[in-house]
Amino acid sequence: MQFSESWLRQYVNPSLDSDALGHAMTMAGLEVEEQRSVAPAFTKIVVAQILSAEQHPDADRLRVCKVDAGTGHELQIVCGAPNARPGIKIPCALVGAQLPPAEAGGKPFAIKLGKLRGVESQGMLCSGRELGLGDDHEGILELPADTPVGGDIREYLDLDDQVFVIKLTPNKADCLSLMGMAREVSAITGASLCPPQWNAPVVSIDDKRKVIIESKELCGRFAGRVIRGVNPQAKTPDWIVKRLNRAGQRSISALVDLSNYVMLEMGQPTHVFDIDRLQGDITVRWAKAGETIELLNGQTVTLQGLDSSGKLQDAGVVADQEGPVALAGIMGGNHCAVSDDTKNIYVEAAYWLPSAIQGRARRFNFSTDAAHRFERGVDPQNTVNCLEYLSSLILEVCGGQAGPIDDQVLNIPGRKPVKMRLARAQKVIGIPLTSQIVADVFSSLGFAFQQEGDAFIVTPPSYRFDIEIEEDLIEEVARMYGFENIPDQPPIASLKMSAKAEAKRGVHLLRQRLALQGYHEAVNFGFTDLESEQRLTGATDKDVIAVLNPIANQYGVMRSTLWGGLLINLKSNLNRGAGRVRLFEVGRVFKRDDKVQEQAGQVAGFHQPQKVGGLAYGSFVPEQWANANRAVDFFDVKGDLERVLDPLHFVTESAQHPALHPGRCAKVLLLVDKNRIEVGWIGELHPALQQAYEYAQAPILFELDLEPILVLGLPVPEELSKFPAVQRDLAVVVKQSVSAQSLLDAMLSTKQNFVRAIELFDEFKPKAASSSMADDEKSLAFRITLLNSQETLQDPQIDAVMSALLNALEKKCAARLR
Repeated sequence: MQFSESWLRQYVNPSLDSDALGHAMTMAGLEVEEQRSVAPAFTKIVVAQILSAEQHPDADRLRVCKVDAGTGHELQIVCGAPNARPGIKIPCALVGAQLPPAEAGGKPFAIKLGKLRGVESQGMLCSGRELGLGDDHEGILELPADTPVGGDIREYLDLDDQVFVIKLTPNKADCLSLMGMAREVSAITGASLCPPQWNAPVVSIDDKRKVIIESKELCGRFAGRVIRGVNPQAKTPDWIVKRLNRAGQRSISALVDLSNYVMLEMGQPTHVFDIDRLQGDITVRWAKAGETIELLNGQTVTLQGLDSSGKLQDAGVVADQEGPVALAGIMGGNHCAVSDDTKNIYVEAAYWLPSAIQGRARRFNFSTDAAHRFERGVDPQNTVNCLEYLSSLILEVCGGQAGPIDDQVLNIPGRKPVKMRLARAQKVIGIPLTSQIVADVFSSLGFAFQQEGDAFIVTPPSYRFDIEIEEDLIEEVARMYGFENIPDQPPIASLKMSAKAEAKRGVHLLRQRLALQGYHEAVNFGFTDLESEQRLTGATDKDVIAVLNPIANQYGVMRSTLWGGLLINLKSNLNRGAGRVRLFEVGRVFKRDDKVQEQAGQVAGFHQPQKVGGLAYGSFVPEQWANANRAVDFFDVKGDLERVLDPLHFVTESAQHPALHPGRCAKVLLLVDKNRIEVGWIGELHPALQQAYEYAQAPILFELDLEPILVLGLPVPEELSKFPAVQRDLAVVVKQSVSAQSLLDAMLSTKQNFVRAIELFDEFKPKAASSSMADDEKSLAFRITLLNSQETLQDPQIDAVMSALLNALEKKCAARLR
C-alpha cells in the first residue's frame, strides 16, 4: 500500500512528525517498508515564465528563450524541449543549482553558466524526469498559469511531502485503502478521524439497467446506476492526479482516474461501463466453457467454465446478451470500456466473495489491484456508500444526470461474536493487562463489545475479515498496546537435572556413530515426487498421500521411505565429481493407516514413524596402497550397521523388496529377549532403478525403524570366570542354498549351558567337483567357545556339547561333518 502523508493527514492528523508517524505504524504491525520524499533533494529551482522563444541560429532543435525567473532581470536559456513556447510557466534551475543525480548513487548535477553552440545559457529549464518526478522527459514540465513566478518549486509542488510504502500482511485487507490506514492511525495515536464528505448525487433520471445474479456463491452484493450525458474528455482535477501519482498510479482519463481514486481512498474497487455498448440485460454468473473475453490489458483469455463433475469454477463474469464483458472482481473487458466517445455510462460496485476471486487472476498470469483486494475481503456494508461517492465525483468532474441505484443484497457474511478471556490475553502477551486497557483498545478500533466477567464478547466490524478467533483479538490488544512497550523479560523456570536414561540412547549418539563410520547426514523435505514414491515402494494411487498445495511439482506426495531423497542426493554428489559417497538421514515417513486415532502428535488415519536410512556408493574404503580397490557390497554396509547399533544384535533374512536387487537384499531382524523384531531393510539397489537413476554401480541401501534401535535395555553384570575357556572348531558340509544363519540358529536352539559364543570363520566352495564335496555344496567352519564358570571343563563334557551341536545340524540342516 502506497500513499502520501498529506493525503493521510487530511483524514487523521496526529501530532507526530513524519518519522515518528512511520515508527508508530511499524510498531503496530503496519511495517513501513519505505519512506521518502516525493522528489529527491535539489536546490535553486524556481518557477519561471518563458517570455520569448527564438530559433537557435546554429541548431534546428534548440531554442533561445528569454525567461522571467523572479530575479529582477531576464535570463537567457538555451532549451531543446519541443514544448518551449512563450507564456508557459515552468521549473527553472538557476546557475549554481544542484539537480538530482541521473543514476542511483551518482553525483548531483550542477548547473553552470555556459554556451550551447555559441549562445550563452544562464540556467536550465527542467522536465519532470530531471526533478525526479517520473520518467517523462519529452518536454519541460508545464505548471498551471496561476503559479507565482520566482517561488521555490519544492514549496509550490509540495515535493517534501512524504510517501509511505506499507508492507501489509495478508490478513490486513482493511488497510488496503486510505480510510483503512486512517482508522488504524487514529486508533494508534488517538487522533480524531475525519472521513471524506460529499453531497449525495441528485437522481434526475429514472433509467435502470436490469441485473440478474445467478450465483450467490460468486456475488454477495451488486449495486449499479446509470449516468447519462457525461463528458469523458473532462480534465481530472490536479489534486486527484497528484494523489494518484504519489500512490503509484498514473493518470489515464477522468472516468478511470475517479474510479481508481475511490478504490485507493475507500478500498472498494468499482468499474465503469460504456452502457451504449452493452447489449440487453446484465448477468452475473460463472463462466461457460469456451467463452473468451478481451481484457483491458489487451490479453484475450479463454474461460473453462465447469468440468464434467460440475465442480471446477474457472472465473466469474459480468455478461450481457452477447457474452462476458468483464472478469468478475478482476478486470473489465475491452468491448465495453469507456473512451473519448462515451456519452452514457453504467457504474457498478459489488461485493465478490473472496473464495470466488482467490487465485483466479494468477491463473491468467497477471494481477490487478481489484483482485488483490477482493480476494482478501472488501467491506460489503460500504458498497453503496462508495458508489455514491464515485457518482458524486463523476457528476462534479464530467457532468451528466444520474439515475437511481439498483442494489441487490444476496449473500453478505455475518460477523460472529468472538470471545477473549482477559487471563488468556495476559498469559499470551505476558503483561499485566486490565479490563480498562482492553476496553480502551477495542473502543479505539471501533469494535462493539460486551463484558461478561473478565471476558470480552466482541462483534467485529464488517471490514475486519481477520477477526475470527480469540488469538486474533489478543493480537489486536498487543498491537495497540505497542510491541515496543512490552518489556523484554527472560523466561524464569525452575530447572531440574534429569537423569540420563540408561535403557535408551539418544538419536544424536546414533548420528555420531554413523558419522564415525564415514557417513554424512542429509536433510530432505518430507515430500517427494509421485514417480519415485511408486517405483521405490510399489505403492498404488490409493496408498500415496498427495499434497494439496505442493511447493513444486517434484514435491507432490508425502514420502513413505527415506530412499527417494537420498538417491537424489547421491545423484547430485556424483554430478559434482564425487566418487565415493556415504549418506544417512533421520526423519519421518508417512503412511496410511486406518488404525491410527487422532491424538496429540498424531493425525487420524496416518502413521508417521521415524526412520534412519542411508546408502553407500563407490569403493569400500578410500583409495589407498594397503587395500585392493573394490566396490562396496552388502556385507560392508551390514558391518557398518553392526558397529553403529552395538551393543544391539541383529540378523538378516533373505526377502524381496521392490526397490532392492532380488538376490541381494534382506530384512533386518533385531534380537530382543530371544525374539526377532523386524526393523528394516538392507540391500543393493534394483538394477532397473540403477538404470533409471543412471548410476555406474548400484548403491547399497538401508532403512531401519528408529524407535526400536534406540532401546538398549539395562546392562546385566556378570562375574568373570576363574576357569579357562575352551575353543573347538566344527566344519560341516551343506547345500549352497543353506544359509549360515540357519546353521547358527540350529546350534543355538540346542540351548547348551556351556556354549558362550559361536562364530563363522571360514567358507569354502569347491571350484570343481571332488570326492568329498559336490558342485552344489559348500563347507562352513564355526569356532565355538565353551566355558564353565564353576569348574574346568573336562573332555567328556566338551565332547557331549559338540556332539549335540553336530546332531542338531544334521537333523535341521542336512549337514555332515567334513
